[in-house]
Amino acid sequence: MRKPGSMKGLEEFGRVRLSPSFFMRDFLYSEISVFYGIPNIPDNPDLAIAAGGRLCNELLEPLKASFSDLSIRSSYRNAAVNAFGNKNGLNCANPERAKGRHVWDHLDKNGHMGAMACVVVPWFTDRYANGADWRALAWWIHDHLPYSRLQFFPKLCAFNIGWSEAPERRIDSFIAPRGLLTKPGMGNHGGDHGDWYGDFPIFRG
Repeated sequence: MRKPGSMKGLEEFGRVRLSPSFFMRDFLYSEISVFYGIPNIPDNPDLAIAAGGRLCNELLEPLKASFSDLSIRSSYRNAAVNAFGNKNGLNCANPERAKGRHVWDHLDKNGHMGAMACVVVPWFTDRYANGADWRALAWWIHDHLPYSRLQFFPKLCAFNIGWSEAPERRIDSFIAPRGLLTKPGMGNHGGDHGDWYGDFPIFRG
């Protein structure tokens, strides 16, 4: 597919279905794009579709099926949108590190395809507002989904969830206790963490 060069082309691109519940249009909104007038359109639509499809089918669909609802806070970023956001302190990663993450249509530095979205699980957000520990949701995802990276944020307990051809299986957080929760090689990485989430919904993969 060619990069959309017209409103009609972008409209058709937005209709591409990535999974049973998600379409490309669900991931194209960007406050940076809207406010600063930088089009958030993939340079390589086919790669964005392929990576986004894996993110949706392997991670977002099971989350939605298990928790009944899922809100997309931020997701795909054109390389120019991400670079502008990084340069101006707008919560965007280094341009090279963003490839294969929020920048779906570029391979990462090792040549791997990947995609990332920042999402909110309303079911858990309500619990979090009443004092629930973010680690309960982190360990539920760790035990059930083939994620690459997770990163949790204080507002609404939103979190980045990424899929990659070469998954890192790493969890970090800006919520106390801040920092690294787990990665391969750590003693807490393997095994069952079900004690953290015994009252969670049944996993529906």
